[in-house]
Amino acid sequence: MFENLTGKLNNAMRTLKGKGRITDVNVAATVKEIRRALMDADVNYKVAKEITDRIKDEAMGQKILIAVDPGQMLVKIVHDELVQLMGAQVQGINLKGDPAVVLIAGLQGSGKTTFSGKLAQYLKKSGRNVLLVACDIYRPAAIDQLKVLGEQVGVEVYAEPENKNAVEIAQNALAYARKMSKKVVIVDTAGRLAVDEAMMNEIAAVKEAIKPTETLFVVDSMTGQDAVNTAKAFNDRLNFDGVVLTKLDGDARGGAALSIRHVVEKPIKFISTGEKMDALDQFYPDRMASRILGMGDVLSLVERAQNAFDEEEAERLNKKIRQNQFSFEDFYAQLQQIKKMGNIKDLMGMIPGMGQAIKDVDISNDAFTPIEAIIQSMTPKERQKPEILDMSRKKRIAAGSGTSVQQINNLLKQFEDMRKMMRMMNRVQDGKMKLPKMMKR
Repeated sequence: MFENLTGKLNNAMRTLKGKGRITDVNVAATVKEIRRALMDADVNYKVAKEITDRIKDEAMGQKILIAVDPGQMLVKIVHDELVQLMGAQVQGINLKGDPAVVLIAGLQGSGKTTFSGKLAQYLKKSGRNVLLVACDIYRPAAIDQLKVLGEQVGVEVYAEPENKNAVEIAQNALAYARKMSKKVVIVDTAGRLAVDEAMMNEIAAVKEAIKPTETLFVVDSMTGQDAVNTAKAFNDRLNFDGVVLTKLDGDARGGAALSIRHVVEKPIKFISTGEKMDALDQFYPDRMASRILGMGDVLSLVERAQNAFDEEEAERLNKKIRQNQFSFEDFYAQLQQIKKMGNIKDLMGMIPGMGQAIKDVDISNDAFTPIEAIIQSMTPKERQKPEILDMSRKKRIAAGSGTSVQQINNLLKQFEDMRKMMRMMNRVQDGKMKLPKMMKR
């Protein structure tokens, strides 16, 4: 989402890199480029001007230490301003109440229903008993979509397909939730293609009837400044508690994500980066600022890994690696876990320095498909003992997987190199790493 902005901000701040000191001239030139980069990314003009004015004042007021490069200092100033722009502190969701009620609002196509399913899974993982409520009574198949999502994440869905009164459905769902001891109720409401009076009246009536502990406005990050205007219209009527940014894995300019917090003065609470049910993250302003400036986001990467990988499974694999028993069966299982973490390019962008390096590289999640096909075409014995793969077996696997013998040979070599590296890392961890003979005296 922020690739173009990242590149332009880095180009702007390169003006100061290598300079011995900060002057009115080079700061003015740099700030002008930063403002242009923000506006090109669809950041609201007033917001862009305000933030760059503060950057300029801050930079000119700094007393530069000899050891500090002016370019590095400006990166820190810009980082701090971006953090403030996006809310400074992480804001959690309010789940007080018995049950806690979360009302989901937004335009049609913003991703409300998908987010409702994701939020249900997110809260279920923390041990809460969740109920999804289908209050979108207009969009064809909206109820069916929510039921499918509920089934995917293992959360019950309350619906009244024949009832065309959203307020009644919401009230009945709340009574049902109390009866069934549900701890959180997530109400998915109807959207429209544009803000209209009928839509606002209905959702305002639903809010008044169920008095939610949390009202979240879901906005499509790819709609640019329209997203900011829509958010303002909804906030004026609903006074919502927080914003959810969806489709952050898209290729839009992303300026709305930077502007929206400033314009409506409500925190961004969640970001969604894909269609999968686990592609939902709490929003951290400092981490997002780091990613925008190409500094990576290691903390989010670690959190995703912790959520995807089971501790007992990790220990079992570690034992197999030590005993040189790591097989294609294990490798296949690990591929599935990695895919659960989210979009591969998005994950690589969280590694410091990688964002700009891969910005023009097309990295598809389908890159694993040939590898998976090859492994799936092996017999259980071949997966456990790949050394038995002779030419006859390789030809059979190639025919079954739609690949070539050369691809199979490449995979076998890479797999063996990986096993060697794993064994080496384990010896280092165990303190058993021996020096090569040439290093000994």
